[in-house]
Amino acid sequence: MDNSPRPPSGTQWTISAAGHEAVIVEVGGGVRTYRYDGVDRLDGYDVDELSPGSAGHVLAPWPNRIRDGAYSFGERSLQLDLTEPPRHNALHGLVSWVPWRAVEEAADAVTVEYDLPPSPGYPWALRLRSRWSVGADGLRAEHEATNLSAEPAPFGFSVHPYLRVPEVPVEEIAMRVPGRTRLLLDSRLLPIGATEVAGTEYDFTEPRRIGDAVLDMAFGQVERDDDGGSAVLLAGPDGAGAVQIWADREFGWWQVFTGDTLTGARYRRSVAVEPMTCPPDAFRSGKDLIVLAPEQTWRGSWGVRPVAG
Repeated sequence: MDNSPRPPSGTQWTISAAGHEAVIVEVGGGVRTYRYDGVDRLDGYDVDELSPGSAGHVLAPWPNRIRDGAYSFGERSLQLDLTEPPRHNALHGLVSWVPWRAVEEAADAVTVEYDLPPSPGYPWALRLRSRWSVGADGLRAEHEATNLSAEPAPFGFSVHPYLRVPEVPVEEIAMRVPGRTRLLLDSRLLPIGATEVAGTEYDFTEPRRIGDAVLDMAFGQVERDDDGGSAVLLAGPDGAGAVQIWADREFGWWQVFTGDTLTGARYRRSVAVEPMTCPPDAFRSGKDLIVLAPEQTWRGSWGVRPVAG
């Protein structure tokens, strides 16, 4: 038996092609690093670190927060563990710290899988699968979730990458977010309403410098591309170091977090941009909540790519 120390994130799978390289990890099944031509485009973490600030995590079967961890589905009243105790919320789902297994491996791609067992707070079984790949178009992730239970299951999905514009602080980044509305939040970062962004300091529908804005909010009513998807763009002055995160039609929300609660060197060093299928607290509100029938599979894709200035 090998008792030598293991990385906190477990087994590491390095994939590379066309100058793009990413490291996918066993613990959480997420992405630890992604770089192009040796330059980091995600603000990842070292092999000997725990993932800070949920960097690179897969968020399922719900994204963001559930108020008091309490919700109803059908005739059941359910209680999740409070994984954000200071705010009394259930945060970021159930799969961030569990070991995923590799089911397919290639030089430029790896597919990882996790079977989520039923639990008192979420009494449904899901099979989650993610195919991570790199190539000329950057980093791509294709996700699946299958309901293995005999009854319908509530479901939401997101991921938590932090995007970096090389050597450009958050204040100097110009950002475009295609959301026409934003959620209004209470002191626990839970939604209490929505409002249009037009004409306000939160209107990023055209590229605009972030400056001293403090962001940890969800943008909705996204402007869709011709294929039904949408994208967020970040760039330095004069378009330098631009990077785009895109998501397909399954994702109708974008969460943007400027890293203001992170500490040390990570404070406002990068921007977490999270494509979400539903807004925060969707298990309670039902807003854009996916209900998976028995044996039904949900599929969604997103990716990150450098953009020529």
